[in-house]
Amino acid sequence: MPEDGEFLTALPYEGFDPVGHMIKPAEPTWLVEDGDVVDHGDRVFEVLHFPGHSPGSIGLWEAATGTLFSGDAIYDGPLLEDVIDDYIATMERLRSLPVTVVHGGHEPSFGRERMIEICDSYLGKWNVNPL
Repeated sequence: MPEDGEFLTALPYEGFDPVGHMIKPAEPTWLVEDGDVVDHGDRVFEVLHFPGHSPGSIGLWEAATGTLFSGDAIYDGPLLEDVIDDYIATMERLRSLPVTVVHGGHEPSFGRERMIEICDSYLGKWNVNPL
């Protein structure tokens, strides 16, 4: 959080109204679900449902390289939850993945050891013993 509490430090153009600004929603071409596979030919990702931060949070898991694109499910910073029980289950699921590197939605990427520390810290906050 910036010291002055302000996230917006510049406007894209003079007269821009951040409060009234609306982003037009895009029409989905398809909806993904837990276990779906996204195949790009040279890279294959499994969709993992990671609720807790938000109901529809997903991650993309590339088992061949141990790479996880976690979105906002886990990152190296203060975690924000929507539904605690869901987030606990997500942390337990994350902890079980044999990741090599995690690319979160925020902050720098990190490896398995740091992921375990983040998961254990979150679980400990709610007195849940890691498996």
